[in-house]
Amino acid sequence: MQHKTFSILPILVAIAAGTLVPGSVSFAAVHHASKPAPHKQAAAAVNAAPPLAAQTTLAANPPALPAKAWLIMDFDSGEVLASANADEPLPPASLTKMMTSYLVEQALRSGKLKQTDLVSVSQNAWCRGSSTESCMYLPLNSQATVIDILRGIIIQSGNDASKAIAEHMAGSEEGFAKLMNAEALRLGMTHTHFVNPTGLPDPNHKSSARDLAILARAIIHDSADYYPIYAEREFKYNGIKQGNRNALLYTDPTVDGLKTGHTEEAGYCLVTSSNRNGMRLITVILNTHSAQARADETREMLGWGFSNFEKITPIQPNTVVTTAKLSFGVTDTVSAGLGAPWMLTVPRGVQVQTSVELKSGLEAPVAKGAVIGRVIATSNGKPVGEAPLVAQAEVERAGLLQRLWQHLAKLFGK
Repeated sequence: MQHKTFSILPILVAIAAGTLVPGSVSFAAVHHASKPAPHKQAAAAVNAAPPLAAQTTLAANPPALPAKAWLIMDFDSGEVLASANADEPLPPASLTKMMTSYLVEQALRSGKLKQTDLVSVSQNAWCRGSSTESCMYLPLNSQATVIDILRGIIIQSGNDASKAIAEHMAGSEEGFAKLMNAEALRLGMTHTHFVNPTGLPDPNHKSSARDLAILARAIIHDSADYYPIYAEREFKYNGIKQGNRNALLYTDPTVDGLKTGHTEEAGYCLVTSSNRNGMRLITVILNTHSAQARADETREMLGWGFSNFEKITPIQPNTVVTTAKLSFGVTDTVSAGLGAPWMLTVPRGVQVQTSVELKSGLEAPVAKGAVIGRVIATSNGKPVGEAPLVAQAEVERAGLLQRLWQHLAKLFGK
């Protein structure tokens, strides 16, 4: 059997020079040519949706973007900074593969899979070498390691890699879709239903901008060992080198993921994460009109987010926030403070106030680090975040006589 061999290095050079967007020349998720003809590009511009204004926003002058849905999320808190049609179920195309890769990563973390495990390529999984779908170009009846399959899913958006690992982990694409939906439910993706591991069109295969941001946040948080793969610009397998279709990886050093998608039905989609000066934002754009547009609109979202929000520390670490009263302890109070550093993402220049709520009826014994209340941050009377308050020291339970005395003191209001 002969296999295709080619290189896209000339394309990557053009991308780096800013003259080409990788998504416009690479294999699409389904049914589009490797390079749109000029008249198709012009038609895409004409058919661009009208700008979609923000329906929710935490700062002034959010962008209006020509897409069916978009969203900007703060990674640390999960707070949505601005969005439009955030909960509308839409075709996610190859953004689906974020769930496929996430399940692989979690199986690697738990030991259910090993990086060196071999995955077989069935007739169903095999890509036939056309330019009508994204392929890793796994040979028919061959085997590939799990770690190569993972790279093929993330970097090359391989439908063959996604199908092969689905069959390896669950016996079939249908069985794997059940795992995908169970994980979506666990993560709180309430407007998502997966039918396959690739994102190939199906009327019942949907997700929303908010759900995809939740998934991206889970990948970044839970898959630290594998998340750097999402920033890799190229991957070579079977003699074929392909580039990552996320154009921002070539132009913005703060961008380190996550995934592109495109089908005729889904339009051009992109989920991105960017980390600047200790603040990470996640953006989602669904169903815009071109690969260039999804990159430009993502840049606009990131620019607005980083310009209008900042990280603040409402309370410094190692600070005693309050003193809590205790019953039946060897001491009748315990210091309360933060158990971990606390940072908030808020609109630039806003004033933040804090208030404390302690659990009622606190009794000894109390272990050091036990949660005994919370501190709430507000701005203009609206909550903007909270953090647990923990005991700063252990307090043992008092002896019988001392407890009896405390009971009497309480009884007589002393």
